[in-house]
Amino acid sequence: MTESGDIGGVRHGLVHGFEAIVVETPAATAAVSLFGGQILSFVPAGHDEVLWVSPLVAAPPTPIRGGIPVCWPYFAREGQSDDVPSHGYARTARWALTGSRTTENGDTELELAPEGLDHLDLTVHMTVRVGATLTQGLHTHNPRLAAVTMTEAFHNYFKVADVRRVHVEGLRELTYIDKFDDMRTHTQDGNWSLPEDSGRSDRVYPDAGGTYRIIDPGLRRSVEVTARGGRSAVVWNPGEASASGMADVGSHWREFVCVEAANVGPNRVDVPAGSDHSLWQTISVTQIH
Repeated sequence: MTESGDIGGVRHGLVHGFEAIVVETPAATAAVSLFGGQILSFVPAGHDEVLWVSPLVAAPPTPIRGGIPVCWPYFAREGQSDDVPSHGYARTARWALTGSRTTENGDTELELAPEGLDHLDLTVHMTVRVGATLTQGLHTHNPRLAAVTMTEAFHNYFKVADVRRVHVEGLRELTYIDKFDDMRTHTQDGNWSLPEDSGRSDRVYPDAGGTYRIIDPGLRRSVEVTARGGRSAVVWNPGEASASGMADVGSHWREFVCVEAANVGPNRVDVPAGSDHSLWQTISVTQIH
């Protein structure tokens, strides 16, 4: 890997008020915040912004609402006590760019790692590859002498015209755990859409297929998420009532849907001593008519 100054199209900048690594290529532009290692923007050539970041976003140390939060080494507070930060330590850590390169096909690839997490049992670093598609890899290493159990997610916030008018393919007939229904299990009937009765969704789909498509007629596009090493899918939108109590969402709840590549719930990961585990996702956009 080479330092970012050695390749074109990689620079430091401010995005949504956050210090970020900005990538500009003929195929796409993107930005990664150094607070949380969070991807804040991905705009493939010929398309509009793919990710949603709240216009009400707060300054650090409050976690960024939007983009792609990195939930690691646990999701929510699964298996943790109540005195730890929700969604893990990585999302509020300072991250550093450790290298960058141009791949054989002309994509720009960044390597980043968080700082100040030496007290944890696991270590982590991240790959972000920007081209016509966005590819992200989260790489966990266990340097200990015993196995460590973890959960994780790419908590993707996708920009939509109106969440009430979109649907998500790839989840049909899967069993899901409904966090808004006391963790009861149900079977997905058809494609996912925002439930009309409750107007909100917080569903974990264990052992999902790994490919999910957001069909958005308002923006006339399909956004596809393809996961590798991630057995779970999570689909979340708080709905109007819950969002009204969220200072960084409020009336903007219609503007996004979270479709997440994850290992959560029954799909927690046991990382053996001295071993590695990677979660990958690729995000692509197709125009529809």
